[in-house]
Amino acid sequence: MIEQLVDQIEVRFAEATRDISDPEVVGDRRRFAEAGRVFRQLEPAARIAEEWRRAVDDEAGARELLAEAEDPEARELLERARAEIARLEDEIRLAMVERDPNDDRNVIVEVQGGAGGDEAGLWAGDVYRMLTRYAERRGLSTEPLEAGESKYTFAIKGDGAYSIFKFEGGTHRVQRVPATESQGRTHTSTATVAVLPEAEDVDVHIDHNDLQIDVYRSSGPGGQSVNTTDSAVRITHKPSKLVVSMQDEKSQLQNREKAMRVLRARLLEQAQAAQQAELAADRRAQVGTGERSEKIRTYNYGEHRVTDHRINLTTHNLDAVLAGQLDELTEALRSDEKRRRLEAQAAAPA
Repeated sequence: MIEQLVDQIEVRFAEATRDISDPEVVGDRRRFAEAGRVFRQLEPAARIAEEWRRAVDDEAGARELLAEAEDPEARELLERARAEIARLEDEIRLAMVERDPNDDRNVIVEVQGGAGGDEAGLWAGDVYRMLTRYAERRGLSTEPLEAGESKYTFAIKGDGAYSIFKFEGGTHRVQRVPATESQGRTHTSTATVAVLPEAEDVDVHIDHNDLQIDVYRSSGPGGQSVNTTDSAVRITHKPSKLVVSMQDEKSQLQNREKAMRVLRARLLEQAQAAQQAELAADRRAQVGTGERSEKIRTYNYGEHRVTDHRINLTTHNLDAVLAGQLDELTEALRSDEKRRRLEAQAAAPA
């Protein structure tokens, strides 16, 4: 079984290697991008398959030596090779787990204060800064789309953005003493995060007859006018009743373009959730209600602790996490996702 899988990996990787150097493919932007995606996806599995071949050769060589005479070094080599083969077989299965089809997409992230009043709004700002710093550390670019009233909407662009940030979707709970707390009591507040794969025009067809577009003057805190022209845009998608508003740009056209990007992302996510309801991909399931009892992760300032409740992982490096060092959490969540997908594939009827 494993040998067949290794054969398959080697054949597919050889084809992908040929494709990325084929002049016809290189000359076709869409085909080249797809070929590059397939190559990057298969490269780790191909590397593991090569290590597996070497371990199998080592095992065979050790068995040949032991067939001639008992030798402690050959026996040790055999045991080491067998342990390596077992380890690599597990890695090969995980490497070939079916990927989330959205993993290579850019994302639109929405952070909003949940339960906890003003402190929840402050916490939403902290979560926003944590995520943008993480994006920068991973070499991804961020683009602010909207900010204000405890809500931050921004895009993250770059190779595999969704594969990294999809694990941040949900309720982030903080336990700390607010700056305004005179009694020194710890308060619990939340911020909700929605991570939406960004849709291309070809992914979601929007009939412009289904849109109601309203323009109005953008305003600052307290309703103070910051623009004397009707540059703010509100788009209502009548069939789904989704509403997106943008006012950060001075140009009505720019606000409209940003609002359409967010609308397309929400419609794509909604469509995928309807098709895969069993995966709980719906945005409402991802965000929840923002209540304190609903959480994917808790940030406890008093104990300098971060706990991810989905995988029961706790670290005591709160400052580093808030500075955008989320790699340990992401890798643990990614491994957990792969193992769950592998179990699901194994349990699926042939």
